[in-house]
Amino acid sequence: MMNKQKFIDKFMAAFVLLAMFKIIGIVAQLFHESFWSVIGTLIIFLIVAFIIFMVIVALKDKEQNEQNSRRKAAGGGNFYLETSLFDRIRSKYEELAEKYIAEKDYKKAAKVYMNLLQDNYRGAKTLENGEFYNEAAAVYLKKLKNKSDAATCYEKAKQYKKAIDLYKEMEQKEKVGDLYKEINDLKNAHTYYQMVADDYTTNKQMVKASLVYRKKMEKTDEAQKILLKGWEEDKDAFNCLNNYFANIFDLKKLETEIQELYAKTPAYKKIIYLDALKHEFKKDPKLQTTIRNIAYEIIAEKVGTRSEIVNELKYFNPDDEVILKDISRFKTGRNKMFRN
Repeated sequence: MMNKQKFIDKFMAAFVLLAMFKIIGIVAQLFHESFWSVIGTLIIFLIVAFIIFMVIVALKDKEQNEQNSRRKAAGGGNFYLETSLFDRIRSKYEELAEKYIAEKDYKKAAKVYMNLLQDNYRGAKTLENGEFYNEAAAVYLKKLKNKSDAATCYEKAKQYKKAIDLYKEMEQKEKVGDLYKEINDLKNAHTYYQMVADDYTTNKQMVKASLVYRKKMEKTDEAQKILLKGWEEDKDAFNCLNNYFANIFDLKKLETEIQELYAKTPAYKKIIYLDALKHEFKKDPKLQTTIRNIAYEIIAEKVGTRSEIVNELKYFNPDDEVILKDISRFKTGRNKMFRN
């Protein structure tokens, strides 16, 4: 019991000493921070110090009133007391921070988190939630070394050049392009978008490259060229062809492209071409005759080696019940031939 009592007395003495040093440190901030900012920090510290002092006094009284029970737990008492004390202090800090947040005093809440709870992340997040984006960015960057969240905050603060520098360091080229576009620096924006498109092309992600050209750079012709390249070089061929057709809005031009591309399609890719035609067939009745004729030609060519391809006829004749019976008779006849 005496050891515990001495622990509390020593803790109180240490706390008073630390409080004095802290007050001196806060006052020293006057040399590089505003007077009212330092006064605010000092007031917060004094309030919290008073709370801690009262907790220590209460614990000291409790020790004196529970001498008998404390004798039984003498071995682990110091550890329990220390843990309990710091848990109570932390709880008071948490309550104080929550109180400031409820009052929308986000800066004071952030100081409690950073200075008293040593939680820089929650401090930065509190500043961000309070829309103090520049202050939050500084904490993310200097104390947490978190470039991503810092860049996001600079972007929210419309500090685009600072955000751009960070995104460049993180090699987020598309984001750099987006922010250059935001400040109407189209030359630099397109430079970075081109890098992104080139990276996608190198990695055979032709559809993504085309989206950069079309949506970011507004270069529809370049987008179509890259999709055609993907189709011709078998780099995600189906999706490239499907997107290529989807980007043609003039029906006459689309009909011509469908015919001309089919004429140049090698035999091994005709099944893929047929799959793409299923999507185009539904677009407009004016395209259906041309597409149906090409589909018939592909099916007739492939049926000898892939009998199941006759099932594709129903996609190009959705309202024709007779053709479904013809398909069924064809399959039945072919099965009989194999059994014989």
